[in-house]
Amino acid sequence: MTWENELEELRHREALAEKLGGEEKVDRQHFFGKQTVRERIEQIVDKGSFWELGKTAGVATYDDDGNLLDLLPSNFVFGLGELDGRPAVVSGDDFTVRGGSNDASISAKREASESMAVEMRLPHVRLLDGMSGGGSVKTIEMAGRTYIPVLAGWHTVIDHLNVAPSVSLALGSVAGMGAARATTCHYSVIVRDSAQMMIAGPALVEQAGLGSVTKEELGHASIHTGNGSIDDVVDSETEAFDRALQFLSYLPTSVDELPPIEDWGDDPGRREEWLLEAIPREPRQAYDMRAILNAVVDDQSFFEIGRGWGTSIIGGLARLDGVPVAVYAEDPRIYGGGWTADACRKLIRLADLASLFKLPMIHFEDCPGFVIGKTSEQEGTIRVGSTALVALRQLSVPYCTVVVRKAFGVAGASNRAPGTSSMRMAWPSGDWGSLPIEGGLEVAYKAELAAAGDPDGLKAEITDRLNRLRSPHRSAEFYEIEQVIDPRDTRPMLCDWVRLARRTLQPGGTSWGFRP
Repeated sequence: MTWENELEELRHREALAEKLGGEEKVDRQHFFGKQTVRERIEQIVDKGSFWELGKTAGVATYDDDGNLLDLLPSNFVFGLGELDGRPAVVSGDDFTVRGGSNDASISAKREASESMAVEMRLPHVRLLDGMSGGGSVKTIEMAGRTYIPVLAGWHTVIDHLNVAPSVSLALGSVAGMGAARATTCHYSVIVRDSAQMMIAGPALVEQAGLGSVTKEELGHASIHTGNGSIDDVVDSETEAFDRALQFLSYLPTSVDELPPIEDWGDDPGRREEWLLEAIPREPRQAYDMRAILNAVVDDQSFFEIGRGWGTSIIGGLARLDGVPVAVYAEDPRIYGGGWTADACRKLIRLADLASLFKLPMIHFEDCPGFVIGKTSEQEGTIRVGSTALVALRQLSVPYCTVVVRKAFGVAGASNRAPGTSSMRMAWPSGDWGSLPIEGGLEVAYKAELAAAGDPDGLKAEITDRLNRLRSPHRSAEFYEIEQVIDPRDTRPMLCDWVRLARRTLQPGGTSWGFRP
């Protein structure tokens, strides 16, 4: 006697599960330019590494003799797999079965995926498509009652943020719980033309008396990468998977480890001659800050995050001599590099990521201060900006600033993590103070200019007098800046610094947690 009959039934059930919602629904998924959940998982994990759990969970039908007739699988697939040789939990919604809503879900599977990521202390990559287990009115009839929302297992999603990396990929029309899952993570990506994200779909919006709208009008990628709800946009699912793998490559498997060092093959002593003339002498003239970042970090290692929002700050991950770091800089092409409320939110998110996963943080500073004016006041810029400075104060990693040009006002004080002796270096183009001379002269010398017979001439005279005092060498005389450096030495010096910084790092999370 063997158990071959039972094993044959298992293979039959697994084959039914692999049909997903059926041929017609699979074809419809492909018609809209989307892969099925199993195709997605096969593409993102290392070949042959996926260990699926709960594969045969679903709704079965039987004949009168108890023989299995059919099995409609749960619309959620998850398991363990390897991503570039490192273990992770990978889960995905199956839109071919009831659009991913909870009336076709086995909620225990979804909760198990989140719990496993926490308990095994593994990264979790979510492939989102549809309601992601969210509610459907049909559930009322199926359950025979209504229910009050409790978000079962959601605490596990939150807890995982402080344990291991989480990535959410919006690959279809993501709504309700799907939208919440897309935003409660360390990094998120949306596919430009085949995915949307929204709190509720067009039918509910219209029923609420808010007009007739399309999915694109509610949740196109341009909307949510512009407001920061989603970090980045790509043009295909393949690109989304690549972005997820790139992001994870800079981070440890969990907070119990340090980020992995890679032999990037870029000489740490490399000097870029053109950096000597990268900063214009005219203080209002813009330049390409991204070119400077890419010239200093390991070649092609800069992984920008959130390019479409908070645009006056550039932020992301990079490597220096193979060591992962968090990097941010002001963009002089956007508001002159001034901090907006959204730019501050972006900085807070990056600082929290750096603290949690032990990434030394580097600031390439050209900051004229907070953006001023009516809009800035209405957006509460000073409050969010103050929170950004709190995030820098709370950093649990070494912090280093290269003052490229401006450092003015409260925001300009980010040249140092508050209350620390963090490393600073300045280029000869460094220019700082409580206010820029160009903007503050007329206020500071208002009475003298009003009484002058030739106010324009007096203004030019005062400007010339003050300009002779604004050299960074004057500040260095008083040890108000520790070192003025040759811009071409920036990479070698930062590589030296990051090797020292790495020695101070200890695995472990943060006491305050990650703010998604």
